[in-house]
Amino acid sequence: MEALFFYLFGGLALISSVLVVFLKKPVHNAVALIFTFFCLAGLYLILGAEFVAIIQVLVYAGAIMVLFLFVIMLLNLEEEEAIEGRGNRFRRWLGGFAAVLVFLLLAPVWLLQALPVVKGTFPPEKVQELGNTVWVARLLFTDYLLPFEVASILLLAAIVGAVFFAMKRM
Repeated sequence: MEALFFYLFGGLALISSVLVVFLKKPVHNAVALIFTFFCLAGLYLILGAEFVAIIQVLVYAGAIMVLFLFVIMLLNLEEEEAIEGRGNRFRRWLGGFAAVLVFLLLAPVWLLQALPVVKGTFPPEKVQELGNTVWVARLLFTDYLLPFEVASILLLAAIVGAVFFAMKRM
């Protein structure tokens, strides 16, 4: 039963992520991306990472996608879509070609399972003892504090950039 849901969520995530690339209207792309995030959250639940699943829904499907939709509405991308026309088709094919190229480069690694398996210092018994949330919080605010702060600064810069582009067009 678990394998059935795994393949179901995986297949739906794959289909919706392809739709993100090939749908024409930006709002439709954003909705397909939200559906992809929900499918990924389902995969995380099946894999036993409840905290990551909840964060996936709250942060990515909730906050970040709402921000994307605001930016799409502020920039009024549908008008640009109609103006550019041919250039978008070339970019889509170029993006599709790049995606296939990346897949072809990564497929041998995946098929040969050449990635080394690194055993962590947190065996499942420790995680069961304290729970996923406590370990994630502990690691996030001790060992990985600098990458966490860098990611937050990058997100802030992206928001400031989006506001700058939105104000420039008004």
